[in-house]
Amino acid sequence: MDQNEIIRTAHALADAARGAVLPFFRSMGLTADDKRPDGTFDPVTEADRAVERAMRGVLAVRRPQDGILGEEFGQKAGSSGLTWVLDPIDGTRAFLAGAPTWGVLIAVSDRAGPIYGLIDQPYIGERFEGGFGRARVLGPMGEHVLAVRGDRALDQAILSTTFPEVGSPSEGAAFAEVARKVKFARYGLDCYAYSLLAAGQIDLVIEAGLAAYDIQAPIAVIEAAGGIVTDWQGGPVHLGGRVVAAAGRQQHEAALEILSRAG
Repeated sequence: MDQNEIIRTAHALADAARGAVLPFFRSMGLTADDKRPDGTFDPVTEADRAVERAMRGVLAVRRPQDGILGEEFGQKAGSSGLTWVLDPIDGTRAFLAGAPTWGVLIAVSDRAGPIYGLIDQPYIGERFEGGFGRARVLGPMGEHVLAVRGDRALDQAILSTTFPEVGSPSEGAAFAEVARKVKFARYGLDCYAYSLLAAGQIDLVIEAGLAAYDIQAPIAVIEAAGGIVTDWQGGPVHLGGRVVAAAGRQQHEAALEILSRAG
């Protein structure tokens, strides 16, 4: 495995994604299709599709031997043992609302899970990187090392999730119990919350119902920064599902003690 080539390719994907997505952001007349017919709004836009096409185009040239798993265009088999896991716009609702909490998620994984990842916010110009000995953010304020906050009592922890109504009623009740015990909670940050955890700003992110492409890049970035990402039972979560990301073992164990009881 040529780690430097993988890193260069990941940044090339993020650069291509920025070029594809920014003309759509805060543009007039951008419409969304609803991927779910059941009345729960799950939007997809031409921006989502354009970004994933751009990234797949880069991979077709630079890494044709690798597999791809993308939110919009599914899975492509590879022969190298590596798979690029792509979410072209994580936070499409935020994108449609003009809020810069969405991001482009890029991870490369082997059979055990993600080994390197990027969380890129094109409008702000911040790029969070983790894996292969790297844990850093590049942005308007320059380059900085990523490091989580470390152990903290639950009543001193800052919690984030995208939707206050996390998952099923039992999952939502478990989340609400954690939320009552923390210092305070913030909502609606999408993938940017994982970036803030890696950057040492918050302590916990708790979500349910995620797909592999929602979580693999955050896993790589947070673990590189010293954090912990598991399912609600404390096991691997790179295939998606219920996620708890923590800035320290103390917060993680306290949250798990509550979340693990959810039906």
